Amino acid sequence: MALSGVAPEGLEPRRYSGRITAFVVLSCITAGMGGVIFGYDIGVTGGVTSMNAFLRRFFPEVYRRMKGGERVSSYCRFDSQLLTAFTSSLYVAGLITTFFATAVTARCGRRPSMIVAGVAIIAGAAIG
Repeated sequence: MALSGVAPEGLEPRRYSGRITAFVVLSCITAGMGGVIFGYDIGVTGGVTSMNAFLRRFFPEVYRRMKGGERVSSYCRFDSQLLTAFTSSLYVAGLITTFFATAVTARCGRRPSMIVAGVAIIAGAAIG
């Protein structure tokens, strides 16, 4: 029997009779890799936002300030609200999609949700 957390008063927590199977382990590994991939995406985005070619094309004011004669602090190199919003968009997208993922998983089940997520990750990797 699986352990359950604390439930609000008046609500009985659900009890699941289950065991650890190969599918459960594979699902956990897939979910963990999703976190790794998300972190990798954020790392890539951070690297891209510091590339001169990217800044020159999409954020020319930041590029001019960095390459200009004025002294720029290491703590404020990318002092642009728009550039910060671009970098933060991955965090915001992750936050918003968690609410949709919960509803989809509750309606369709965990297995179909994980299969669709796996296909989406493979498609994104192929396109990337």
